[in-house]
Amino acid sequence: MERHCVFVTIFVLILHLVQAQNQTGFISVDCGLSPPESPYNAPQTGLTYTSDTGLINTGKTGRIAKDFEPFVDKPALTMRYFPDGIRNCYNLNVTRDTNYLIKATFVYGNYDGLNVDPNFDLYLGPNLWTTVSSNDTTEEIIHVTKFNSLQICLVKTGISIPFINVLEVRPLKKNVYATQSGSLKYLFRMYVSNSSRRIRFPDDVYDRKWYPIFQNSWTQVTTNLNVNISTIYELPQSVMSTAATPLNANATLNITWTIEPPTTPFYSYIHFAELQSLRANDTREFNVTLNGEYTIGPYSPKPLKTETIQDLSPEQCNGGACILQLVETLKSTLPPLLNAIEAFTVIDFPQMETNEDDVTGINDVQNTYGLNRISWQGDPCVPKQYSWDGLNCNNSDISIPPIIISLDLSSSGLNGVITQGIQNLTHLQYLDLSDNNLTGDIPKFLADIQSLLVINLSGNNLTGSVPLSLLQKKGLKLNVEGNPHLLCTDGLCVNKGDGHKKKSIIAPVVASIASIAILIGALVLFFVLKKKTQSKGPPAAYVQASNGRSRRSAEPAIVTKNKRFTYSEVMQMTNNFQRVLGKGGFGIVYHGLVNGTEQVAIKILSHSSSQGYKQFKAEVELLLRVHHKNLVGLVGYCDEGENLALIYEYMANGDLKEHMSGTRNHFILNWGTRLKIVVESAQGLEYLHNGCKPLMVHRDIKTTNILLNEQFDAKLADFGLSRSFPIEGETHVSTAVAGTPGYLDPEYYRTNWLTEKSDVYSFGVVLLEIITNQPVIDPRREKPHIAEWVGEVLTKGDIKNIMDPSLNGDYDSTSVWKAVELAMCCLNPSSARRPNMSQVVIELNECLTSENSRGGAIRDMDSEGSIEVSLTFGTEVTPLAR
Repeated sequence: MERHCVFVTIFVLILHLVQAQNQTGFISVDCGLSPPESPYNAPQTGLTYTSDTGLINTGKTGRIAKDFEPFVDKPALTMRYFPDGIRNCYNLNVTRDTNYLIKATFVYGNYDGLNVDPNFDLYLGPNLWTTVSSNDTTEEIIHVTKFNSLQICLVKTGISIPFINVLEVRPLKKNVYATQSGSLKYLFRMYVSNSSRRIRFPDDVYDRKWYPIFQNSWTQVTTNLNVNISTIYELPQSVMSTAATPLNANATLNITWTIEPPTTPFYSYIHFAELQSLRANDTREFNVTLNGEYTIGPYSPKPLKTETIQDLSPEQCNGGACILQLVETLKSTLPPLLNAIEAFTVIDFPQMETNEDDVTGINDVQNTYGLNRISWQGDPCVPKQYSWDGLNCNNSDISIPPIIISLDLSSSGLNGVITQGIQNLTHLQYLDLSDNNLTGDIPKFLADIQSLLVINLSGNNLTGSVPLSLLQKKGLKLNVEGNPHLLCTDGLCVNKGDGHKKKSIIAPVVASIASIAILIGALVLFFVLKKKTQSKGPPAAYVQASNGRSRRSAEPAIVTKNKRFTYSEVMQMTNNFQRVLGKGGFGIVYHGLVNGTEQVAIKILSHSSSQGYKQFKAEVELLLRVHHKNLVGLVGYCDEGENLALIYEYMANGDLKEHMSGTRNHFILNWGTRLKIVVESAQGLEYLHNGCKPLMVHRDIKTTNILLNEQFDAKLADFGLSRSFPIEGETHVSTAVAGTPGYLDPEYYRTNWLTEKSDVYSFGVVLLEIITNQPVIDPRREKPHIAEWVGEVLTKGDIKNIMDPSLNGDYDSTSVWKAVELAMCCLNPSSARRPNMSQVVIELNECLTSENSRGGAIRDMDSEGSIEVSLTFGTEVTPLAR
């Protein structure tokens, strides 16, 4: 045994040495380090740090005061600070579509002798990352890059001068730390140990920093044996070889934290490995709860094998106070155990970076002419307040990248020929290179930029002749005055000297504006006449199908009213957001009035929303093209900068869950009403699966997404997670898992294969909810999930114990048995054995007919029943993410 331990120790040491050399893809920048001192290997980690020279062209170098040096790691001793300019940016070469761990370290260390607390903004590309307001802090984020370059910008917001000490970028595997949307901002990363050791590279191959946590109410558990860490998270041995259990064997193991602002969504990643040798009759089994609500379990850690339990969707804690508890189950003989835990808040980056070709083009212009303008850093177009001098951009539609439409480099001291980089600016409308010292020919590629309306090349030393393709380009206004060596023939080019320069450039611009005005006027007239023509067409109850044939619309009123509203109109509709109807992951839902009469529900996107613009756009696009009486209608939407809103028809009776739980009112929905609601919900879902081309999968069927109007007609809502099958005949789409815990199809979770049968599973859970009026997941039950609980009760042949007792037996037993059987078929672990939604609708209509035919009489339920229910649920529970 002793020899074995020595071998393991040597092996781990060798492994660490190999890892120390494996820094592939790492970017480690010691900001302010002089080039002669670069590169060097940091003493504690062996990481290779380089100077930031070449990554940024501005700023001054400094060093923290000597009093602080003993407390700071070597890379943070120097810094770069930025007394000039508003935005100063580092430009790093990365790989597009790669998941990166990005760290920025700020140690003030009274480098300037002023003792002024820092306060400035940190941007990732065009989006605000955080505000730096601490004298010693490291900001960390996990972010997927969109391009092959990454800009990290420091923005001055007050009297404080921005500075930075260290920049570190570490590539991660693509499938780790996945989110529904947005990036992950570090909240904490802790391993359970009573030591004081901070763990990072080379122990951690990704250079994550692990901090120890331990409480007096815990008992330390360790092992000298090797723990299997071969998971996608590649956790360090030193992290997973320690753990803790409660000192009191019957106590819970608690972790608490707070979040600001309180409504910020977050993801947690909990890491487990059993470190103790269990006896034959020992069992360690526990549930995990967050603020008292069941999230995972029953769960048993694997012996000496790492497992990570992660959130599938972001969580929130009421008031921002979170308490995670590991609670021992009744059959467990050992207390719960925890090895490590990480948590990240969700940060959305809604502003897209400037069009990549435009960035390439303008960077080429900058490099060719050696333009060192201090504003020419970071993203050229956005944020708008920091856009580059001399550029005008179009960024009105946040769903597409901003584009450069105007470039004014007049009187900029340009020398040499007109750079080919300009041809990458394919959206350019106005180009002014006047009053410089440009030489050579006028390039033909200028005629190939289709959008160009005005080119001003006056006041240069251009030679040769104007390309014929440029002179013949329709709609283009060209000014080449003041180029004495430029050849002009047959009046195609007018060269009247400097005295007429300003006048001649104004005329083309005015002419261009006049042409555009005429064009706009013609378009307005065309659409007015078209609208009058359309008003004489078929009745509003008919819309044109995609195949050209007319079809009856289930909601013609909504179809004819789809429109885009301004944010000021939204404010007016809601009377300045006076009446709140509800809150969700998207944001707050307000009551509103369109035209002062029609009631609507207006969902405003929160800036901290975990869903973000992608799901907003998905929902708008889906609801603009699908219409059915059992789908909530979209009256309109607002897409104005950061202000996003969805405007729905008003559903006066809220959602189904409110009525089932009794939180909305005190009366009980009878069995007939419940069946009517699920029939109508099934019809809406069946339409998505079969009536849409391409077919749609909702992905988030649950009782809170079934809304009820004044007549208790049911309609499906919330299509932000919906996905289409773009290729006809496709049986599945491979996609990241999304949905709500408890309703999530386990086959979809296991394989990442999404099919319409995933919705069928979720609908089966909803059906059991309306039958039992029980929570989907209840840790107090021996079988926490509703499907397993119902299955166990049914094996005893006792259906009365699963029916909602508040119904007092007032239901048709045949319809109940049929509904239960249908629900269990929908919940079959194999998607191939589940019914499709057309079959579900038929079966439910038979249930409703059976219930209605009894005439309201109260009948006793036969506990034996005549319908055989097929059960396929095993006894093992696989830990699913919440």
